[in-house]
Amino acid sequence: MSNVPLAEYTSSRSRSRALGLSLLLGVTCVASAQTQGQSPTQSIYTCVDGNGRRITSDRPIKECLDREQRELGSSGTVRRVIPPSYTAEERARMAAERKAEQMEIARINEERRRERALLIRYPNKDVHDRERADALSQVDDVMGAVRKREETLAEQRKQIDAEMEFYQGDREKAPPWLRRKLEDNEEQVFVQKRFLDEQTKEKERINARFDEELGKLRQLWATGSTSGSATLSR
Repeated sequence: MSNVPLAEYTSSRSRSRALGLSLLLGVTCVASAQTQGQSPTQSIYTCVDGNGRRITSDRPIKECLDREQRELGSSGTVRRVIPPSYTAEERARMAAERKAEQMEIARINEERRRERALLIRYPNKDVHDRERADALSQVDDVMGAVRKREETLAEQRKQIDAEMEFYQGDREKAPPWLRRKLEDNEEQVFVQKRFLDEQTKEKERINARFDEELGKLRQLWATGSTSGSATLSR
């Protein structure tokens, strides 16, 4: 040991201890102040919505106002259970409204899909007119074939009537083969007439469809496009 007086050595050690204690107290105070200044641990809210989805948020979840929510701590423990905000009757009414809204949105989206398909298929009136004419022409071809068949049946009927004159037009006196021939002719005439009536109605349906399409297309051609898909309101 160096030749330092004992009293001076003791005094120096006391000052060192005092300084160390002061520094320790200062660090402790600063740490305590920092801890007190920090915000408390934030809560976590979780629930399962009406579609079965589990939702987690840092605040109460509006999609689950009609059902139970859980507030969790940072460790995952349940702090509290938040009860639903609506009665069963209110929940049923809201569910019905939600379903109606979804159905309406689906209808609107389907209508817009059809409108887009119409624009792609008929970019202008000339294309639409040509397709109408083609559709009507196909029916006219069928009707033309039916009329030719009617003419053939009419000629056959003349021959049958000529043969029936031998029996004074009395079917009962005519032989079975001639009666069958007459009945078959009458049945074929009836079938062709009914088919011709159906084709006439088909032309009316075609014109009605193209007229309806044309009304929509005039609006779509004027705007040039259709709007986007509808979505659920929030």
